[in-house]
Amino acid sequence: MMTFHEELTAKTEGVEEIIRKYLPLEEGLQKTVFSASDYSVLNGGKRLRPLLMQETYTLFDGRGKGIEPFMAAIEYIHSSSLVHDDLPCMDNDEYRRGKKSTWAAFGEDMGVLAGDALLVYAFETASKALLQCNNPANVVKAMEVLANKAGIYGMIGGQTVDVELTGKALNEEQLQFIYNLKTGALIEASMMIGAIMADASAEDIRSAEAIASKVGVAFQIQDDILDVTSTTEVLGKPVGSDEKNNKTTYVTLYGLEEAKNKVASLTEEALELLSSLTGENLFLEKLIRYLITREN
Repeated sequence: MMTFHEELTAKTEGVEEIIRKYLPLEEGLQKTVFSASDYSVLNGGKRLRPLLMQETYTLFDGRGKGIEPFMAAIEYIHSSSLVHDDLPCMDNDEYRRGKKSTWAAFGEDMGVLAGDALLVYAFETASKALLQCNNPANVVKAMEVLANKAGIYGMIGGQTVDVELTGKALNEEQLQFIYNLKTGALIEASMMIGAIMADASAEDIRSAEAIASKVGVAFQIQDDILDVTSTTEVLGKPVGSDEKNNKTTYVTLYGLEEAKNKVASLTEEALELLSSLTGENLFLEKLIRYLITREN
């Protein structure tokens, strides 16, 4: 019987194959933007969002490969956000996951274009699910969720507020808003789309969103903690960047111990909600719990 980490490795490798399968070939006169995009996506990562999507799909007895284009798409959107986060006009980070960030490797102009390209290409990829499932209406619904959670009412909206308020003292309401949208929205999309594509009920889709909301905030607070307690070698990116950029985080607002307590409580709340659903997925439960103990 495999341990959790062995199972995580095996599932992550499976997700990696799906992500690679849908990437564009690096050819043509616009080859540079393909290369920069592929570099961004294939520069490591936990593949948490497509994993959560896949496991939620399984939780609700999803069958077939119609979920795969959405799994690739959610990772392309996430990669797009990281490419733009690292830009000099944003966090000005030259390293991501132990390697040169996209703009540092390809130039600032190609960093902007690669981020744009990945965001658009994500929806082109997601649309391929129409040819791989028996219920096109679910694909349309999933596309609506993907657009909403990635756009101005989700990830991009959260990033907007984060950029505008950087360097200013934030209260908990403002910080919660940023975390819910900038980090939580794509995790919500992941679990909601998994449920939608598995033909789950409206109530179960709402439950998936609620679970993911708690997971997303816990994940971001854990990032805050690691930015203070980890090292560049372990984390794969510069530590102390929040302090360098004068950002308010859960750690700066409440202290390290309270931040750790908040991650633990949010995780338990998410797991309690998960246990209330009729389906069962022990790996999904372990994956959510893993988030509070990760070191990178």
